[in-house]
Amino acid sequence: MTAALEDENAELRRANAELRQRLEEGLAREAATAEVLQVINSSPGDLTPVFETLLERAHRLCGIAFGALQLEEAGKFRSVAARGLGGGLADLLREPFEPVPGSPPRRLIDGERIVHVADLAGERAAAGRTE
Repeated sequence: MTAALEDENAELRRANAELRQRLEEGLAREAATAEVLQVINSSPGDLTPVFETLLERAHRLCGIAFGALQLEEAGKFRSVAARGLGGGLADLLREPFEPVPGSPPRRLIDGERIVHVADLAGERAAAGRTE
């Protein structure tokens, strides 16, 4: 009977730890959302700080070191915010570009709602591309 109680107690501790983790993640998302809304409110008509804040908060929440936030306009993508990228790459991504067939941006334009790329280099190699 004691072993059963110890097992139940251990399971309750695991469940409690999981719930605490979920609560902390939810609070972090809520704080990030509040910060973004504050930036939106303080910069009417200027979306640049909003995009930069969105990207920074997403990186913080996901533990990401670098990346870019891109918009699609008339079938072309362009970066509106970048973090952790070399200046040359950040500048290049700001120029509108038309995605090549089969690329993640092209897949989004073609209607996929979510495109997950775990290994971009591997995906490019499988498609026979090196650029």
